[in-house]
Amino acid sequence: MFDKTDPRSGFGSTKNQKPNEFTKAKHVKFYEELPSMQTPNTKTWWARGQNFFINYSETNGRASFIRKNQIDEYVVLIPDKETQVVIEWNGLQHVTDGFCLIVVPSGESTVTLIEGGRIVQLFTILNKDIAELPINKDDYYESDPNVADFEPWPLSPKGEEVRIYSLDVPKEKGRFGRIFRCSTFMVNYLEPKNGPRDPSKLSPHSHDDFEQCSLILDGEYIHHLRWPWLTDKTKWREDEHEYCKGPSVTVIPPGVIHTSEAIGAGLNQLVDIFCPPRRDFSEETGWVLNDKDYQLK
Repeated sequence: MFDKTDPRSGFGSTKNQKPNEFTKAKHVKFYEELPSMQTPNTKTWWARGQNFFINYSETNGRASFIRKNQIDEYVVLIPDKETQVVIEWNGLQHVTDGFCLIVVPSGESTVTLIEGGRIVQLFTILNKDIAELPINKDDYYESDPNVADFEPWPLSPKGEEVRIYSLDVPKEKGRFGRIFRCSTFMVNYLEPKNGPRDPSKLSPHSHDDFEQCSLILDGEYIHHLRWPWLTDKTKWREDEHEYCKGPSVTVIPPGVIHTSEAIGAGLNQLVDIFCPPRRDFSEETGWVLNDKDYQLK
């Protein structure tokens, strides 16, 4: 299903058992929703998939995000270079510019945006204190049987610490996006699209047993989605061609053929998120940019 120039063109299905039923895609358009949480200078929207929670915050002044009883590693994305960040964990402070991905260990921690900015945070389903916050929480009162249960990958053999990775990584032929992994998440901060995507080079594909979370930070996209026909016609679903702009989240179920088409005239920035990490991407030499910090499960 991939164009021959796409680095994923060699991938194939590895699961023989086919689903008996598919679930719907979940589109959470933050720009159409009231914030899940709000303070005088911070607006935060929450969404979720089966194995994870995600939030997106916009701040217009100093803002701190505190975790007191974090169960496992979580991920912080700071999409804008000018955002100044301080991360506090285990009695240590780490100061960094934005346009980075940060892995924060379990336990108590604080992430502070010194003069405001945008921040995205990713947490696993093990952190039950978050369960009532997502806008789309009702979508998961019943689990999707096609999604594999969450199992964390190994922690870094180097030990737990705050890890900061710049997203300013040169594009490299044969490598797909900018992929980072920890014990709980894999994040692909895709190459930005300046202007619309070539409609003759889309990449429809599906995943066997995990959801894909597509976060739009900037620009406009159409998520094209097709549900395969099942034996039971009453369970067939119509194709979707869902218009979404930033900020928004779309959670794509296993088995659903999908591709995202950038259509905005300016910057279009998409981030793909997987919980737990993907083995197929992890096994590709040079794809995971921080693979020396984390073991392959």
